[in-house]
Amino acid sequence: MADLLIEIRVRPNASRNKVGGTAGDPPRLVVAVQAPAVDGKANAAVMKELATAFGLRPRDFTIVHGELSRDKRLVIAGANSTHSARYEELKSGLTLL
Repeated sequence: MADLLIEIRVRPNASRNKVGGTAGDPPRLVVAVQAPAVDGKANAAVMKELATAFGLRPRDFTIVHGELSRDKRLVIAGANSTHSARYEELKSGLTLL
């Protein structure tokens, strides 16, 4: 088990919570959340949605870059090959949650 670095683009104030697809260059996983980007509410919602998508706990994710930005880098502690494959699957947009 090792740490996995993922790059995401957050879409706050979305109509519904969703993880899937890509945006930007380089392509980043899109995480849409209903929470506003105020007082860390969107970041908390992002952690919750990612935890659901990866089958982990929100505390397994750590923001290492972009705390106040829409583009973020996160580390998944103790990730394995299943999590890596799930990240690629979500980026492809084949499965939307």
